Amino acid sequence: MNLNVSDLWEKLPVNSSGRCPYDVTGWEHQMEQLYFWFYLLLFIPGLCLNTTALWVLCRHISKKTKAVIFMVNLALADLLHVMSLPLRIHYYRTHTWPFGQTLCLFCFYLKYLNMYASITFLVCISVQRCVFLLQPFYARRWRRRYDLLISATVWLVVGIFCSPFIIMRISNSTVPGQYTPSPSTSFIPSSNPSYYTGSPIPYSTPSTLPYTSPSPRPGDGCFKDLPTRKLPLPLMAAMMVLAELFGFVLPLSAISYCSLRIAHSLRQRQDREHHQNHRCPSTSQAQPSAQTDREHHHNHRCPSTSQAQPSAQMHRQTDKDKRRALRMVMSCSALFLFCFAPYHVNFLLYVMVSQDIVSHCPTMLAVRHFHPISLCVASLSCCLNPLLYYFLTAEFRQHLSQRTSSLSSSIRGRLMSLESTSSFRE
Repeated sequence: MNLNVSDLWEKLPVNSSGRCPYDVTGWEHQMEQLYFWFYLLLFIPGLCLNTTALWVLCRHISKKTKAVIFMVNLALADLLHVMSLPLRIHYYRTHTWPFGQTLCLFCFYLKYLNMYASITFLVCISVQRCVFLLQPFYARRWRRRYDLLISATVWLVVGIFCSPFIIMRISNSTVPGQYTPSPSTSFIPSSNPSYYTGSPIPYSTPSTLPYTSPSPRPGDGCFKDLPTRKLPLPLMAAMMVLAELFGFVLPLSAISYCSLRIAHSLRQRQDREHHQNHRCPSTSQAQPSAQTDREHHHNHRCPSTSQAQPSAQMHRQTDKDKRRALRMVMSCSALFLFCFAPYHVNFLLYVMVSQDIVSHCPTMLAVRHFHPISLCVASLSCCLNPLLYYFLTAEFRQHLSQRTSSLSSSIRGRLMSLESTSSFRE
């Protein structure tokens, strides 16, 4: 990109009003191109991967084990966001939105609903795998309806939690292309270049403010061109703290705690086996006399050969399950950090810039420029989550391979039949 933010730290002056005297129209165009090409490349893989994942998870995998219900809901959340991508692609290609404000706000809402639903279901998968391994008693008594109840609660809570994202973007304008703030509340055009250039547009006057986005026609703005409601400082601070706490800090802590607990349990199991091997003789050694054998079992409490074999097999299976669960939870943690950490790290600064709290010019530019990149990285979870099911769930791989082989055989059979029919006619 042509704009190098690092070069602006010493070069950009700030005028008396605290605005950046730099025209960001070129960056606005580049940001639109980034959104367009990224969503275009994301749509087809996301649609294919999530529809296939839903098909396999719903029809061919047992619903009572391995957090399948949570995986189904995670795939559904990703699919909802993917289905809205064509509208985003249309907007960033044509710079017009002819579908009405309601659909615009709904698509805008789906983006954040997908993000926080994905975060919550990743936490549910990690916590359930951890609890079922460390407390097998709960796994035996667990019922499918519990997962369904938890999933419904997640959708309800996350849906309410994400509602401020659209409330902050609802305009009370009555004239197309113009926004009329109330005396107590003002609006900031989120993509208006005058926000940076320092033109004399007051942000808290009760007069009508013209919306002068460089790309869309007046009245057609959506997504990044929606106005942002300027909130009172206490309300804004409370929303920021809640969003960061429940959307990032607590989920990351829960997934990290599950990883540590499973790893600690696996390490304890290995230490006990190592200690047991040092205390008890191996079965390949010469068998002691009956008296010596009885004394040995009495003093050291070592199992007999007939008891040791099934016990060792059971322990090996338990360790294998723990390693699988650890890989699953660690993968959830890595996916969480890669996709959602950049957005939440930038989120606080972005809200403060949008609310005109941060006025340091280079900081404002850096935060504004990184925001679309963080949103694109967050959207990558739509394609990465299905890969999580495939590589970490053996039953998923097995059924997908079987169905793929069956479909390939059917296609080959039909092609051979068509070829033989054409040869007979010739």
